[in-house]
Amino acid sequence: MVDTVLYLEGERYFTYRILRGVKNRFGSTNEIGMFEMQEVGMCEIQNPSSVLLGEREENPAGSIVVASMEGTRPILVELQALTAQSVFGFPRRTANGIDYNRLTLLVAVLEKVVGMPLGNQDVYLNIVGGIKINEPALDLGIILASASSYKNISIPIDTIAIGEVGLTGEVRSVNMIEKRIKEAEKLGFKTCIIPQSNKKQIKGTYTSNIVGVKNIYEAMKYLKLR
Repeated sequence: MVDTVLYLEGERYFTYRILRGVKNRFGSTNEIGMFEMQEVGMCEIQNPSSVLLGEREENPAGSIVVASMEGTRPILVELQALTAQSVFGFPRRTANGIDYNRLTLLVAVLEKVVGMPLGNQDVYLNIVGGIKINEPALDLGIILASASSYKNISIPIDTIAIGEVGLTGEVRSVNMIEKRIKEAEKLGFKTCIIPQSNKKQIKGTYTSNIVGVKNIYEAMKYLKLR
């Protein structure tokens, strides 16, 4: 009889490891623990967000921070996108850390809704730290990072993006928005771009600038990517 199943995830060339519960008779299956391989073995990381963003001193075009929920724990990660002129007849789409199909879908939304000509561009996406995240709340960050790389315009380093993007370009609400915002404020972020529907539900007071957007066009206009 197996009452608990745990997966230990991590890339071969990264020191970070994620312990994820996928089956648990006695509690939640969505919780994770993050560890770092050291000389004495695996040591717990008390604040994964600060570690994953610790080397982010500059903010080149194509980089943005997004907030993901792992169980009840918010984790901030840096998302990087790179667009480059394709040398082949068929442009490549490469995703590291997120679902490949999600990337191709969002690139299509950028082309159709915003009119961004990515049909002759290779698009590469990477989540820094070698971790894998499969959550729709990263959609808005993927859209903005891709547009930032294509336009070669940097997104302010103290800005975070949260939101699910639909096929018509609308930005949909996500769960636990206040926990995500509090984690961002804790790490010094001054601007949070979130769905307008989530902004209406916020009850607490925050020191950061909460920007509500209804669609990706509004988010890109705010960041001067249009």
